[in-house]
Amino acid sequence: MYRASDELENAEWLDTLETAADRLELGSDARSHARDVFLSTVPESERSKQARVASSLYVGALIAGDQRSQTAVADAVGVSRLAVQQHWKAQLEATGLEPPGW
Repeated sequence: MYRASDELENAEWLDTLETAADRLELGSDARSHARDVFLSTVPESERSKQARVASSLYVGALIAGDQRSQTAVADAVGVSRLAVQQHWKAQLEATGLEPPGW
């Protein structure tokens, strides 16, 4: 879980998340889940936060049933698809959720 101060400290990244969610036309459930996942798994390194924003959006969309491709999410945030692929399962598990069994 995260603290209210985490939202303040990461306001810029949450704005990035919302902008990308707009590009992806994600619903409010997907956005809410993505925010929770990001704030629950914020990395220490500023350099890693953009990739985590992307993978959080991917996870949020999966949980909400509003799926988008890894490529579409990566493009909306401005990272590589590999960045999403490398982080999404760990973020999903870190928040206590199970990855889909495709």
